[in-house]
Amino acid sequence: MNPQNRQKKPKSSNTQWYFLSVVALTYLVLGFVNYDIVFNSLITSKNIFLKILPALGVIFAVMMLVNYFISQKTVKKYLGVSSGVKRWPIAIISGIISTGPIYVWYPLLNDLRKKGLGYGFIATFMYNRAVKIPLLPLLIYYFTPTFTGVLLGVMISLSVLQGLFFVQLEKAGVL
Repeated sequence: MNPQNRQKKPKSSNTQWYFLSVVALTYLVLGFVNYDIVFNSLITSKNIFLKILPALGVIFAVMMLVNYFISQKTVKKYLGVSSGVKRWPIAIISGIISTGPIYVWYPLLNDLRKKGLGYGFIATFMYNRAVKIPLLPLLIYYFTPTFTGVLLGVMISLSVLQGLFFVQLEKAGVL
């Protein structure tokens, strides 16, 4: 077999284990210095986790549905580089209507990335998360409809430019 035809296996990274070890060691050392700080920190972490648990459940359910119903071929067809300009409105609209904290979306975006979703789509999606439909009336109230319209136009346009920039980085092999 020609060595050039073999696919390279991605190197596995132990970074997550190093990070976990550093955090655990920090908690352990802090526990000896001031137990109350560690205890309060753990209680706060537990409360945050319980708050985001429903959102995580929804995202993981969506991920299961995506894995079941959406194939790699489908992702590439509608959202891949070859799909042309029709993928940009999908990125913009899905970014605007997505709710919840962004870190909850990371696993789903990563899963779609593995199926062929480009970094340009992900960047555009994330950029458009700044547009919040429920807050638009408040923005119009405190500013003007003209300002709001121009701001949204600039944000959406720049999101596509940012996405195109990431497409070029991907083509160049930087990402």
